[in-house]
Amino acid sequence: MRRRSIARSNQLLYGDSRSGCVMGERVLAVIPARFGSTRLPGKPLARIAGKPMVQHVYERVRQVQGVDRVCVATDDDRIARAVESFGGEVVKTSLEHRCGTDRVAEVARGSDATLVLNVQGDMPFVEPATVDAVLALLLADPSLPMATAKVPIFDRIAWESPHVVKVVTDRRGQALYFSRRPLPFWRAGEPSGPWGFKHLGIYGFRREFLLEFAALPTTDLERAESLEQLRALEHGYRIGVAEVQEGVGIEIDTPEDLERAEEVLRADGPQ
Repeated sequence: MRRRSIARSNQLLYGDSRSGCVMGERVLAVIPARFGSTRLPGKPLARIAGKPMVQHVYERVRQVQGVDRVCVATDDDRIARAVESFGGEVVKTSLEHRCGTDRVAEVARGSDATLVLNVQGDMPFVEPATVDAVLALLLADPSLPMATAKVPIFDRIAWESPHVVKVVTDRRGQALYFSRRPLPFWRAGEPSGPWGFKHLGIYGFRREFLLEFAALPTTDLERAESLEQLRALEHGYRIGVAEVQEGVGIEIDTPEDLERAEEVLRADGPQ
């Protein structure tokens, strides 16, 4: 039901056709991918059900309505060759970038896009409806510079894990804070609903803001939490947050995550 309602709202916003501009906007989706990873080197090329992980992400983002162009941004020749081998578009970017957003901004700078989506390359099961929901926030509010997504956390271990980024929002669905710490703190005991909300690594930007954001100096909270989205909040910018329902929702950070992804595909077939 939730997915159908998101799809219906998006249909009203930008029609039935996947191709072409939406409400006068030109939408670019970028998947930043780097070879280096502390816990799982070569992560974008890790194979899941016979395909490199980056291919799974690419194919799912291609299903998002209203996206005019999808590309992988990388500084690594091995990743570039893999993307080209499955027919995807790749853009080679600088070796000097400090984070994935800077890599996405480089691609956006050379494009005519008005809206830019940043979908992390470690989300092989990302739901197209989730990306749709982030895009829909930007289309619904022309003054919103940036948007992202969250899902409920019903598992206390995940809520307490520093590897699961939490987000708290106000009543309008705007981000108040992101943290690796458990948020909120339940002083009176266990909650009757979810423990909190997990932040998903999907961002939507207005192109002009993305270029401005990439040029902003890093901030104290960003460095403390190692979360670049805090830079936007510390500089006073709004971030809209869509609540979504991810299916599998596995983000690949460790060899154990990779094993879980393989198990899902063996049990249920391609997602």
